[in-house]
Amino acid sequence: MRKLPPAHRLRWMRALLLALPLLSLPLLYAALGAARASTQAPRSPQQEQRQQGRLGSGARGPPPRLAYLISGAGPGDGPRIRRLLRALYHPWNCYLVGVAGEEDRADLEAFVRGEEPLRRYGNVRVAAAGEWGAVTRRGPTELAATLHAAAMLLREFEGWSWFINLSASDYPLMPQDDILHIFSYIPRDLNFIEHTSNIGWKEHQRARPIIVDPALQIPNKTEVMTTKEKRSLPSAFKIFVGSSWVVLSRSFLEFCLLGWDNLPRTLLMYFTNFLSSSESYFHTVICNSNYYQNTTINNDLRFMAWDNPPRTHPVNLTTEYFDAMANSGAPFAHSFRNDDPVLDMIDAKLLGRAPNRFTPGGWCLGSSLGGKDPCNFFGRSFVLRPTEGSAKLEKLLLKHLEPDNFRPKQCK
Repeated sequence: MRKLPPAHRLRWMRALLLALPLLSLPLLYAALGAARASTQAPRSPQQEQRQQGRLGSGARGPPPRLAYLISGAGPGDGPRIRRLLRALYHPWNCYLVGVAGEEDRADLEAFVRGEEPLRRYGNVRVAAAGEWGAVTRRGPTELAATLHAAAMLLREFEGWSWFINLSASDYPLMPQDDILHIFSYIPRDLNFIEHTSNIGWKEHQRARPIIVDPALQIPNKTEVMTTKEKRSLPSAFKIFVGSSWVVLSRSFLEFCLLGWDNLPRTLLMYFTNFLSSSESYFHTVICNSNYYQNTTINNDLRFMAWDNPPRTHPVNLTTEYFDAMANSGAPFAHSFRNDDPVLDMIDAKLLGRAPNRFTPGGWCLGSSLGGKDPCNFFGRSFVLRPTEGSAKLEKLLLKHLEPDNFRPKQCK
């Protein structure tokens, strides 16, 4: 084969170098196409764990933020809420605490000031006296307090994705790292709210009575008054009832509070005369809204146990229910007696939390050797270190997202 003269070889090399960017475009396009395909069909969290060796370290961006409302049920709940906050705290989330008693409020404000992580991250807020008053459990003041709390969280904390309401008698069943990690893989417009249109006995005991909630106008008055007259069921919308414990998307709460549609406002006026309206307002709004009725998952993500036949409230959970709670996949449980021994079991076996310490997670950089507190040294707040327990929450969510469970159980 005849060799090209040096001048010809130089020209060919220059042409090849100029053509390389054009030749690389198809390869770059193919690579970007593959990346898009992998984004549209992401691996499961556990596949990501096996692939990367550490959950939450993939290139999915920061995890979602959770906004918690923790409310006290009565005087003396301060110590219970302190324990709950230590078990529930994560610097990536935000927390609003509402208690009616001045002594409990002062106790919790001192707790927030005295704990270094809470001071540093500034993500725990105790509602002031004028922001949180007496609440009637069976009246609309509980619903009003929940809506007010959601508005405060929207105003004071940016970027959160879900709102979760808890009481002093609730407790988490897994670290926040587990919840944040699994919630990173689901659409942020989903709403976890147990609901049904089969209201049964609640029609005559809750929907038809005409009530007055004195707590709307008289401080420290918490008993609902009823009249002899009854009212008919509405025909403009369909009533839904369910659990008052919810996990609601930021988008849906903005819809309820900002009111660009008149439905939330209309229903709020109706539910001022509805017993236990917190067990029906959000459920009725979401299922009568064309915007949000397809975003519901018919589960409240709480473990509860009931008497047989069931009563108005679930039973208090004890060590007898520990295995069922641990295997349920639910991130929270309701309800517990103050300092019940089962809480110590949850701390030790599910949360990895020592007494009077925060639940450790990826944000804790210290060593636990020799009984030291790993959360004495802080890292980046969005770094997660999920445990094996996150697989149970993943399994629970996948079950409710199956075709036989998801659409057929929405607003029925």
